[in-house]
Amino acid sequence: MLAFLGRRILIAIPTIILISIFVFGMQKLLPGDPVLVMAGEDRNPEVMEFLREKYRLNDPIPVQYFTWIGNALQGDLGISLRTQQPVTELIGEKLPVTIQLAIMALIIALSIGIPAGVLSAYKKGTWVDWIANLVALSGLSIPNFWLGIMLILLVSVNLGWLPASGYRPLTDDPLQSILTMLMPAFVLGTGLAATLMRHTRSAMLGVLRSDYVRTARAKGLSEQVVLIKHALRNALVPIVTVTTLLFGELLAGAVLTEQIFTIPGFGKLIVDAVFNRDYAVVQGIVLCTGIAFIAMNILADAAYRVLSPRMKDA
Repeated sequence: MLAFLGRRILIAIPTIILISIFVFGMQKLLPGDPVLVMAGEDRNPEVMEFLREKYRLNDPIPVQYFTWIGNALQGDLGISLRTQQPVTELIGEKLPVTIQLAIMALIIALSIGIPAGVLSAYKKGTWVDWIANLVALSGLSIPNFWLGIMLILLVSVNLGWLPASGYRPLTDDPLQSILTMLMPAFVLGTGLAATLMRHTRSAMLGVLRSDYVRTARAKGLSEQVVLIKHALRNALVPIVTVTTLLFGELLAGAVLTEQIFTIPGFGKLIVDAVFNRDYAVVQGIVLCTGIAFIAMNILADAAYRVLSPRMKDA
């Protein structure tokens, strides 16, 4: 397994380099001059020249890239032009918030989507299958912002069961933190559950028609053992792929949900950085997001080998 992970990491290195070049190059194509933003309304030429020298904006673009990537390899992603905070510090503050939200949303999605998909495939063509597909299509169709607003009105305003917005760190008050994040996690989780249900159903339908499932039934094994041990385990490979991609999307930022519930996460940080032309923050966030996607894919590859013995020699 260690040799396999080592090979995957080596393969991922060129991809990370290409991502860094793309991120840096696209930032240079964006309209506007960050120096004009930093210089204020006076725009004193001496101040502007000082800022260009300080942030090495007068250097050739290749020199700027190698300076940036060299600092990034040492954990220095630059300084925010707006707040003057290190980008790594900003990411360190916001990323745990989004990770907590993503994990809670994924737990809800897995708890709903996989059982519903298995049941829908097993009861194919029945009213159970019809209802599961109807619920899945509803989950995919209902916008997150509308569901979030409706939940705030019903659960928080009318019933007073959960906080309407805000965030409490886990280290301060674990119970209150979970209660605060429960509604936004449910909003995100229901949409993900619908996607997982559809993929689980498709994978299970293919597996249930296979020879080894018929053999397991011929041996007299119970339907529960056939479904869980023989069918679901082999159907999990595409489900793991979808789950890792969905988790990566959540880490990239659930912008609308975080805005509705006033959650100071990764999504809000990205939006603020783009509107303020805070290029160092945009670069750092996109680079970290790209690396997160690659890391999730490597973990998915490792999970394949655990779930499916046939892939151990791949």
